[in-house]
Amino acid sequence: MNMGRRVYTEFPAYIRMPLYGFVGIALLLLMLPLAVALPISLNADPWFTYPFRALSLRWFAELFSSPLWTGAMVNSLVIAISTTVVATTLGTLAAIGLVNPRFPFRTAVMALAISPMIVPVVVLGLGLFIFFSPLGLNYSYAGVVIAHTILASPFVVITVTATLTRFDFNLMRAAAGLGAGRLTAFRTVMLPIIAPGVAAGAVFAFASSFDEVVMVLFIAGPEQRTLPKQMFTGLREQLDPTILAAATVMIVLTSCLMAIAYNVNKNR
Repeated sequence: MNMGRRVYTEFPAYIRMPLYGFVGIALLLLMLPLAVALPISLNADPWFTYPFRALSLRWFAELFSSPLWTGAMVNSLVIAISTTVVATTLGTLAAIGLVNPRFPFRTAVMALAISPMIVPVVVLGLGLFIFFSPLGLNYSYAGVVIAHTILASPFVVITVTATLTRFDFNLMRAAAGLGAGRLTAFRTVMLPIIAPGVAAGAVFAFASSFDEVVMVLFIAGPEQRTLPKQMFTGLREQLDPTILAAATVMIVLTSCLMAIAYNVNKNR
């Protein structure tokens, strides 16, 4: 890490300054829409306009008191947590296998593992809808969790693989030489060292599931209505700042998780 910082600071000023400017413009373009839209959730009036007549938390009260919105939030949390557990487990195991240079067809399997990040979500959602139909998984929690796991697993595979490239596998051989089984060696030697990468992958998996809407539109039924789907429906049926209040809650939650993952990695 220090080496990367030293190499960067050695760039001449005429290269550093444009890089700083480019990063600043990129951050501005990312943050400006949020800075304009999210404060409207505090507007006392049911309009998407500036300036405000008065500030109010009425839309947050509506969000947390409406059975429709609270049910959607509970569904999103249940599905996202289930997806995180499954995707983190499968993605970590896949990454451990893929870092082995003797793994057969390693490059092809790695490309297949991260392909859900490349394939358009609409195409993937339609394909899963057709595939799930004879299996009875459409309009079920299991179907949504499986679909979200397919989308979330690549994030875990990439982050854990990056962590494993710096792992010394001689430690596993040493543990085996001391009589530890594979599971014990993994639990006591490897897992504590790669835990930051696993935690980062879990955060990305949770975030990718929590705010996903396209797959839900294909797979989920009325009982699996998630918060993003409820927001999407509200844009067509009942447009009010409650949607922005829900968006604020989602952004705050995912930002807190990202901050926790960053601090975990920083303190390791």
